Amino acid sequence: MFSVLRQVSRTGSFRPRYTEAHEAISFDDSSKLGTVYITDYAQSSLGDVVFVELAKVGEKVEKGDNIGAVESVKAASDIYAPVSGVVKEINEALNSQPGLLNKSPEDKGWLCKIEVSDPSEVESLMTEEQYVEHCKCPGA
Repeated sequence: MFSVLRQVSRTGSFRPRYTEAHEAISFDDSSKLGTVYITDYAQSSLGDVVFVELAKVGEKVEKGDNIGAVESVKAASDIYAPVSGVVKEINEALNSQPGLLNKSPEDKGWLCKIEVSDPSEVESLMTEEQYVEHCKCPGA
């Protein structure tokens, strides 16, 4: 359709969902882990990313909590937790390679993995179709 979303092959029980602020989560029902990333739309709006700050492993987060920040040549932007849970892993590669958010935001540029405390929060997020529609709106 347009380049809001890259078509990333996801198999098994992974179900990507999206926030209005352009964070996304790919949730695995079996492990209860959600991989959080920014969308291609978000990275293209930011421009070249030069610094990424992320939450600490073991940190308990609530849906909507600040879990980090991204700085680019154009702007700085906070990152918010799409769901509640515990941060189980962060993408250490972003410390030395923040540009991964531009090159591969939905794959190698993932931000963190959250053990989701309430899987129904994932279901309350936008589907891919809803997110595409959201991005068409002025001011999205």
